[in-house]
Amino acid sequence: MRETAPPEQPRTSSSEITYPDGRVELADGAIPADSPYHNDDLAPVPLAERRWTTYNFAALWIGMAVNIPSWTLASGLVSLGMDWKQAVLTIALANVIVLFPMLLTGHAGPRYGIPFPVLARASFGVLGANLPALVRGVVACAWFGIQTWIGGQAIYFLAGKSLADSAWWTGAGELFGYPWPQWLCFALFFLFEIVIILRGMDAVKKLENWAAPLMLLGGLALLAWIANKAGGLGPLLDQPSKLGWGADFWPVFFPALMGMIGFWATLSLNIPDFTRFGAGQRAQVWGQTLGLPTTMAFFALLSVLVTSGSQAVYGEPIWDPSQLAARMDSTVGVVFALLVILMATLSTNIAANLVSPAYDFSNAAPRLLSFRSGAIVACVLGVVIFPWKLIENPSFYIYTWLGTVGGMLGTVAGILIADYWLIRRTRLDLAALYRRDGVYWYTGGWNWRALAAFTVGAVLAVGGSYSDPGNGPFPEDGLIPFLQPLADYGWAVGLTASLLVYTALMATARHRRAPNSP
Repeated sequence: MRETAPPEQPRTSSSEITYPDGRVELADGAIPADSPYHNDDLAPVPLAERRWTTYNFAALWIGMAVNIPSWTLASGLVSLGMDWKQAVLTIALANVIVLFPMLLTGHAGPRYGIPFPVLARASFGVLGANLPALVRGVVACAWFGIQTWIGGQAIYFLAGKSLADSAWWTGAGELFGYPWPQWLCFALFFLFEIVIILRGMDAVKKLENWAAPLMLLGGLALLAWIANKAGGLGPLLDQPSKLGWGADFWPVFFPALMGMIGFWATLSLNIPDFTRFGAGQRAQVWGQTLGLPTTMAFFALLSVLVTSGSQAVYGEPIWDPSQLAARMDSTVGVVFALLVILMATLSTNIAANLVSPAYDFSNAAPRLLSFRSGAIVACVLGVVIFPWKLIENPSFYIYTWLGTVGGMLGTVAGILIADYWLIRRTRLDLAALYRRDGVYWYTGGWNWRALAAFTVGAVLAVGGSYSDPGNGPFPEDGLIPFLQPLADYGWAVGLTASLLVYTALMATARHRRAPNSP
């Protein structure tokens, strides 16, 4: 009789357990309970709790991608002169490009169960990881403020449909340039977000699972409504390009492409915050591939079609879906639109903009800040930066804000990818990520090679940043004029430069891999 080979058993060391599928978890007692670089939220997720499936990751991306800023991305490109085909192509291509670093950095999540700031310790050092974590965290705070303002604005516009005859609503005075009921709606939405995030990551998962199908249904319903009022889809497709496909198009296309990449460059860093709950690599790879590029392209198409329909019906393009929905004749339709818009904004803001800074700020002071208290800090910072100022101008929003942020974050992504894939071949000493006497302590907790690569990449990526006259904070000829030609390609320049510099510097470094690596 032919003998059956016994099943492969996990490999166990004094600090970690490695399973046949490559996933790793810490052994009991591997990290001292009083370690200043560890708390329950930063600790690796136990294998038994890594349960997110392909659907969970796809729903996560649908929930994050379907939101008002995503909707206005396409409209912003059209306002810069593109037609609907050019705008959708630009957004679809950008999201296919950004998917690749997303999958590469996301690999460490299911394998080791660690969040982004802990993964960054392998390259920047146990203490040095606070630099990329805080850069990412501050950007997330800004996005949180933007989305919270948009959510409150949606409540204000749609509630105004029902309260149009109320004197205290229509006759309200202004505060800092906006009616005070709008500030009230902003505060209510802000408090509701805090309630959700304080319930932890399981609440985020449930929110995304329920929100995703509802939001897609709502977008299709809005398209059907405006197409019916416009007399069919024909008028929705008539808007011509002001740029053509010649010499006028490409100077707009490339910086716009980098801006669209910059929109999700944030998540290309901290995606391990979510994939650490994955049941395996297949779940995160297929879930992200099915969820991100397809949803963003479809939503961009939906945005342009609905906006074109609004121009055909009302004589002017209405880019904000909440303002458009407020023109519905049906009270039931307005209420449904309000629900969809709030779910879209809520699911995006919590998943994309609160989870990351919650971990990032906790990483800066693990003994003082938990995931929940880090989230509260992020909420407060997101309000005090005046987010409504960041989205007033499409040129500033796409080129200055998204372009600069994308360049900085692309630099960090290049270092993470180089370290994890090229230097360490995906093998980490898990326990050493939480200790000062391990391979990732480098010099005083900082890896100077990562700092050097970050500096070079950041200078090349954003050093040439420029603004149109009167449309931004940068000089017209760039901060560093001879670098201005690189500014339109900031994300790609930052990622490539930092990846090459870091790989070259680490090639001669000692202890390039974990001591127990094969």
